[in-house]
Amino acid sequence: MQNYSGEAGLQYHLQIRPGDVGRYVILPGDPKRCEKIAAHFEDARLVADSREFVTYTGYLNGEKVSVTSTGIGGPSASIAMEELVLCGADTFVRVGTCGGIDMDVKGGDIVVATGAIRMEGTSREYAPIEFPAVANLDVTNALVGAAKELGYTFHTGVVQCKDAFYGQHEPERMPVSYELINKWEAWKRLGVKASEMESAALFVVASHLGVRCGSNFLVVGNQERDAAGLDNPIVHDTESAIKVGIEAVRKLIEEDRKN
Repeated sequence: MQNYSGEAGLQYHLQIRPGDVGRYVILPGDPKRCEKIAAHFEDARLVADSREFVTYTGYLNGEKVSVTSTGIGGPSASIAMEELVLCGADTFVRVGTCGGIDMDVKGGDIVVATGAIRMEGTSREYAPIEFPAVANLDVTNALVGAAKELGYTFHTGVVQCKDAFYGQHEPERMPVSYELINKWEAWKRLGVKASEMESAALFVVASHLGVRCGSNFLVVGNQERDAAGLDNPIVHDTESAIKVGIEAVRKLIEEDRKN
């Protein structure tokens, strides 16, 4: 591919080079969440701040680790993963937010994704739609173990990934309302836990690149509980999901050292 950065090894979008990041990278969407996550590292430093991509690198358990924001949606998330892999990363933990779908999923809970519905466009430019978007088992087990040890209420299962936030929340005003509403009903019947916007692309890109990726989310709220007149707390503090992600990376580091 043509080198758009003008410097060998410098990634065009993230503005990072080989050696700038560790093999373990936490992926939030929000750039402002990077500093909050990096506060859990030892000797964290800002590496790059370019567009929606903010990168810090530090250490956990003596191992170099990084955090890079991906922005919103699959296109920018896939760019982040592609360029991070070129700089040496091979294990990714998405730490994000989601909206509950299953009635048992409440605001403030944690969801660990085991797989993702590919109702977005990015993954289709990597793999046929028949190919599943599945989280890496090692990363998923580390996330589940971390959530258990931290004592959080958590759920595991499939999440739905889409490109249009308002298509989820106001499907009736969209020209394709017939499709959005009917498919949402299918997700409910299938026990899908939550809706978000990045994991399907990340899981498929990770499969293509031969790297590991898993996801955990803070549940902000649940529109289905609200519609049913049930208790529907709205929670924005992502610290619980961040702690799960941090502890999962620690577990992965230790397990990788054993192996």
